[in-house]
Amino acid sequence: MQRDNEPVFRRSKWGTNRYYYNPRNPVGLALIVITLLFVGTMMILMANRAGPFKPAPAPAPLSPPPYDYSRPSPWASPSGP
Repeated sequence: MQRDNEPVFRRSKWGTNRYYYNPRNPVGLALIVITLLFVGTMMILMANRAGPFKPAPAPAPLSPPPYDYSRPSPWASPSGP
């Protein structure tokens, strides 16, 4: 079969160091489909702000600690002789 002799990556005619997936090779075609599915899924997750793009939960508001008055009030202490 002629398609099996095609390389997975082909050199682009636009530059010296550019390569692209070759759709005439079955592995290259599978890589194109997988890449498109992955990019599409990531775009949907980004648009819906889901998955790894989910914003962090808002921190709880800071409140002062409860007031703890440990000394007894003067009128509650026992009287002297």
